[in-house]
Amino acid sequence: MLFMRKVRRDYDVFILCDDVMRSFFFPQLLTHVYPHSTPSPVLLRARQEGRGDASSAEATLQKRIKMMIPVGEFKHFTETKPAFRVLKPWWDVFTDYLTIAMLMVGMFGCTLQVTQDKILCLPKVNAQSTPFQSFPRAQPHNNISITALVLQGRSTAYKNKTPIKTQGVKTNMDYQQYNYVNQVCYEGALHWYAKYFPYLAMIHSLVFIMCSNFWFKFPGTSSKLEHFISVLVKCFESPWTTRALSETVSGETVVDGGKDEQEQPCPGSVTGTGTTGPGEGSISKSQSVKSISEKGLFGKASISVLDKQEGEQAKALFEKVKKFRLHVEEGDILYTMYVRQTVLKLLKFVVIVAYSGRFMSEVRFTVHCHLDVRHVTGYSDFLCNHAMAHFFSKLSACYVAFVLVYGMVGLYSLYWLFRRSLKEYSFEYVRQETSIGDIPDVRNDFAFMLHLLDQYDPLYSKRFAVFLSEVSENKLTQLNLNHEWTIEKLRKRLAHNPDGRMELHLFMLPGLPDGVFELLEIESLRLELIPDLTIPLATAQLANLVELSLQGCPRIKVQTSALTFLRDVLRILRLRFSDPRDLPVWVYSLRNLEELYLMSDSTGEGGRAFTLEPLRELKRLRVLFIKGSMSKLPASVSDVAGHLQKLTVENEGTRLVVLNSLKKLACLAELELVRCDLERIPHAVFSLGNLQELELRENALRSIEEILSLQHLRKLTSLKLWNNHIASIPEHVRRLQQLERLYLSRNRITVLPSQLFNCTKLRVLDLAHNEIRIVPPDVGVLQNLIHLSLTGNKLEILPDEVFFCRRLKTLRLGGNGLTTLSAKVMQLSQLSLLELRGNPLEALPIELASCASLRRAGLLVENEIYETLPHEVRSALGSAD
Repeated sequence: MLFMRKVRRDYDVFILCDDVMRSFFFPQLLTHVYPHSTPSPVLLRARQEGRGDASSAEATLQKRIKMMIPVGEFKHFTETKPAFRVLKPWWDVFTDYLTIAMLMVGMFGCTLQVTQDKILCLPKVNAQSTPFQSFPRAQPHNNISITALVLQGRSTAYKNKTPIKTQGVKTNMDYQQYNYVNQVCYEGALHWYAKYFPYLAMIHSLVFIMCSNFWFKFPGTSSKLEHFISVLVKCFESPWTTRALSETVSGETVVDGGKDEQEQPCPGSVTGTGTTGPGEGSISKSQSVKSISEKGLFGKASISVLDKQEGEQAKALFEKVKKFRLHVEEGDILYTMYVRQTVLKLLKFVVIVAYSGRFMSEVRFTVHCHLDVRHVTGYSDFLCNHAMAHFFSKLSACYVAFVLVYGMVGLYSLYWLFRRSLKEYSFEYVRQETSIGDIPDVRNDFAFMLHLLDQYDPLYSKRFAVFLSEVSENKLTQLNLNHEWTIEKLRKRLAHNPDGRMELHLFMLPGLPDGVFELLEIESLRLELIPDLTIPLATAQLANLVELSLQGCPRIKVQTSALTFLRDVLRILRLRFSDPRDLPVWVYSLRNLEELYLMSDSTGEGGRAFTLEPLRELKRLRVLFIKGSMSKLPASVSDVAGHLQKLTVENEGTRLVVLNSLKKLACLAELELVRCDLERIPHAVFSLGNLQELELRENALRSIEEILSLQHLRKLTSLKLWNNHIASIPEHVRRLQQLERLYLSRNRITVLPSQLFNCTKLRVLDLAHNEIRIVPPDVGVLQNLIHLSLTGNKLEILPDEVFFCRRLKTLRLGGNGLTTLSAKVMQLSQLSLLELRGNPLEALPIELASCASLRRAGLLVENEIYETLPHEVRSALGSAD
């Protein structure tokens, strides 16, 4: 009876496994296929035999199911973000499904393994030698085990509802002895592959899952993947992408010695007209990126205009793509991780196939077991029946088949990885199809992700490429700029500059708005701190344009047609740049240019930082201004010697040693050498016969004895020696009879020689901020003097002879030690500016009222001293003002 109870329990196990499969693993499938399926056999038999109601049977079944490991517990191993699917090629998707199938095989085998009694063993009974008594036995069927006969009888009994007549050999073994033998034979006689195959299948499947998804979870790679996906989705959905791909990008040819505009331009120069594509021949071309969905994209006849918000979002995307590219192209961790996990999966595949092929045959239905337990059970040889062997053998064959398919797909993925370099990606096809020729090729992890993206849908890469193009970014910038800077807003910025020209000043803009070229009244265009400046063909509409100022614009491109227009109309050009080598070459071709101002903010050493190309084409150049750092005057200055009238050099404190080129400037009328660290007046100056004005301010002049040589410059009328270290004025200054303006302020002069006042044609005499204590009476000789400045000296007494200079209009005496002002000031009827601040004056002479041209605004004195004047005098000076 114990034996029969055991057989009945074994039958219940099969029924339970069937119920588990129906209610746990495939509930949706069974519900769909068998919508009216009957309750499980266990529940039916429980109701029919009265062994408890249905609810208790169901509770027992649910309790057993909960003890199992549900598949949902492993969900987080395979769970990836939906957006990551674009980086999973078809072989990864296919192997994911294979892995799930292998996991189900392992889980199903484990479920059967934990819900049945391992194996069933019976002793081998020898009829001739056994000491035990046996029951009459029925004749066994050929090749049918005792267990099979018992199961057959049990099944018949369930059907006929009749008691079963016990047949077989009596072994005198109780239930505990059978359990003991079953357990020991299971551990000792059953092959390890038959015992652990389900667990191995499940473990291998989990390893496959982790290998396939590890790079989606590893911090070093997942962060890059998430960033790439987020940027990719925004690029794909951006309205600007559709607009950029739908328009044919056509640009004006620009000039710079035959280079292509698509090449990376040198800062401050103009790109050329070549046709060679970037990176041609150096990077392998990627596969064709045509997509079916692309047809609808290019079929649109009209494109809607982007609003301001969409334009700003697209602009932010360009910045994100730039930063992401710089970050990802630095390394190849994504490529390395993917290769390693692919190799690991293939090694796992080889191991599984190797040991499975060797041990699959060890899964047998019948197992012979020899135990030294005769003293316990009376038997030493047992014949065991592994009930799940046949089923496990089929499961293992199915599992190995899945693994073989998995391995073949893995080999293909390995071939895909190494058949060409995946660290380089070329957009050649996109460049040809869209005419966006400046899309750069990418490398390392960026290239690898784009190769994976092509396996999903090549259209993603194509739309992403739009945000790698500088041309596309410039078009977007221009579109946003036009939205912001309307014609009305630009017109409000028009104003007259100091030279009286109608000027438009634009500051710190990303580009040049198109509305500028509709303001036809513009005469001067001043552009400052514009990083990427393109002067287009539309510039030709500005017929009144004569002056162009470009300050702090490192990259300047001029289209060919615009350059032709500028050559004809431009008269004044001002350029300010940070690196002198960034000076655009097209500047030297402006044949009608009259004034050229070149300003460099760098401080190079040895004169290497500033060079000038030949100026032969500038046939009409009259004014040349150079601000930079040079050790010698550029030799190309002599190219314009025949017509150059004014030359200004600001050398930023660097000593200007070589000035031989000056001798060739025979027509030069004005020469300014500022901050050139000159200690003496250069001898080359004395050969400039037409020189009228000489300015040597902010140098290191200590002596001006060479001033005698200036007498040969018959036309010299102005001499400016501000901010030097001059201690005295030589007596032979009297030889400069033609001198009209002399500026000696901010030096160290203590004494004024009387010979100075022999220069009777002086109209302006500036001696401010020196150490002068006495003004000679000879000053009264200067009857042509209009401006006299003695501010910031050490004067205590002002001679009355100063007031003999009746043409004086400006008299500056501030910052001295004067205590009184002579009443003879009344003789200066043309005086309009009198500065007296900073003097210890007690009162002002009432004769100031006789200065007909003097007003309160022109009298610069402290208020308390001004109040000492009588009311009538103040009224005459216009105190109400």
